[in-house]
Amino acid sequence: MTRTPLRPLARILEARVKGENPDAIERENIRLRHEEMRDLMRSRAESRLLVLAVMFACAFLVVGARMGLLAASEPAEPRAQSSGASIIAQRADIVDRKGRILATNMETHSLYAHPHQMIEPERAARALAEIFPEMKEEDLLRRFTDEKRKFVWVRKKLSPEQKQAVHDIGEPGLLFGPREMRLYPNGALAAHILGGTSFGREGVHSAEVIGTAGIEKYFDALLRDPAREGAPLELSLDLTIQSAVEQVLQGGKTIMNAKGAAAVLMDAHTGEVISLASLPDFDPNDRPRPAVEGDPSDSPLFNRAVQGVYELGSTFKIFTSAQALELGLVNPNTMIDIRGPLKWGKHRIRDFSNYGKELSTTKVIVKSSNIGTARLAQMIGTERQKSFLDQLGMFDITPLEIIEARGGKPLLPPRWSELSTMTVSYGHGISTSPLHLASGYAAIANGGHLVQPTLLRQNGPQLGERIISERTAAQSRAMLRLVVSHPDGTANFGDVPGYAVAGKTGTADKTNARGQYYKDKNITTFASVFPVHDPKYVLILVLDEPKIFAAGEERRTAGWTVVPVAAELITRIAPLLGLRPTVEPKSLAGISLVKD
Repeated sequence: MTRTPLRPLARILEARVKGENPDAIERENIRLRHEEMRDLMRSRAESRLLVLAVMFACAFLVVGARMGLLAASEPAEPRAQSSGASIIAQRADIVDRKGRILATNMETHSLYAHPHQMIEPERAARALAEIFPEMKEEDLLRRFTDEKRKFVWVRKKLSPEQKQAVHDIGEPGLLFGPREMRLYPNGALAAHILGGTSFGREGVHSAEVIGTAGIEKYFDALLRDPAREGAPLELSLDLTIQSAVEQVLQGGKTIMNAKGAAAVLMDAHTGEVISLASLPDFDPNDRPRPAVEGDPSDSPLFNRAVQGVYELGSTFKIFTSAQALELGLVNPNTMIDIRGPLKWGKHRIRDFSNYGKELSTTKVIVKSSNIGTARLAQMIGTERQKSFLDQLGMFDITPLEIIEARGGKPLLPPRWSELSTMTVSYGHGISTSPLHLASGYAAIANGGHLVQPTLLRQNGPQLGERIISERTAAQSRAMLRLVVSHPDGTANFGDVPGYAVAGKTGTADKTNARGQYYKDKNITTFASVFPVHDPKYVLILVLDEPKIFAAGEERRTAGWTVVPVAAELITRIAPLLGLRPTVEPKSLAGISLVKD
């Protein structure tokens, strides 16, 4: 503003000339200046009030909008911003090859207590002990009345019924926290493949679900990866076939009075494991604790199909004959001297029965001659035998996508002597898992290529390096078919009309912790391929300590125990695999049994 002098000289001189009072001019200018200052201050105050009014209006609009959103939303418990609030709980589903759920997530609640907020800890402890029988009232009361405790975990997972029962107690110091849990809707089905989960980092309102075994642990990081946006992990398993395998295997285990059982069904061309079962099993929804004493293989957590390494007996004989055929040392009709016992130092190799003086290579397999197979191994030699078995993967851990596969390392002879060469040729002195055997038989089934077993869905054949020629593979399959179809074969109970089963039995004495053999405990195995004229699948069945009373005596060999179970299983699963019963071609690779 322009400042006007209070006593302007010109007006003062003019007033004196006129005889007026000069002080009146000063008073008038003071009045005008005060009025001008008052108007300016009023304008400033009005502007400030306007700004404040706009700010208050905006604040009320924001609050009103927020209240409207809260009124329109679903009610939920407020969550404190704590360390638990940052835990990522979401975990991807696991599905079978047809998209059916094997493992998923479910909203649940945890139960915890604030002892200092509890009104009647005695009544709460008594009521909780009634709801959860595994909890002791004395222990709960001790924890609730401990003055040093401000927080007590009561239970990590609650069912809706349990939550309601706890809510009905009416104790303000008992609180619920929302969280996710892993759910296996099929119970114990495929338990040894899925493994299980537990809680990792935990907060009151969330918990980290981590894999503890099986494929859950092997792919733990992948299943928790937010970048996958919840895409499910698709396995090679078929849920329907897995269910059929476990049902038949359980029935066979019971009928044959076996201690345990295992089965592996694998696609011979892709390496996909369609089914893998081990008995006894468990429910991954309530996974038992690992055994801390006794034999680990007695625990239901033990995966006999992958972790169990056994002498699989005569199932190895086909590898010996296949190598001899591939090297050109013999043909299917070459006669082998089987006079015995075969002596090596103080050791004797004998056959189960007296088969005469000589057998053809084919009949060595059909009648399962230990001596004949040992003769073939002597022709092959130690180094070539070791190299061939190494190529088949019998010396290494199988790369299956479950954490337990690392425990299935084969047991090899400490010193591979000529005796070892002979005994390994018929599956003694070397211990492998049923999964190793399935991989080896897949090479014979698919025409001679190595395949890696996998639990992940594959797109088309995944054939690896060639181990044997197509001709050798076909000749080997023909021999295996005669083991099942010929009256003299050791697996003639395994023939399934319309599905042309080929296979080989194996019976081996179990060893104790000191490496000594039991006289009355066996591992019986049946390794099969079907249908043999168009081989697609490999099936390995193993029974641990089976025995059955049949034909007037106790039987423990594979032909009497595991083979009938395999026949029943193939009858059940072949239609589920999309295989139609067909008439078997008359000749396989030009091989037939000749009269000795």
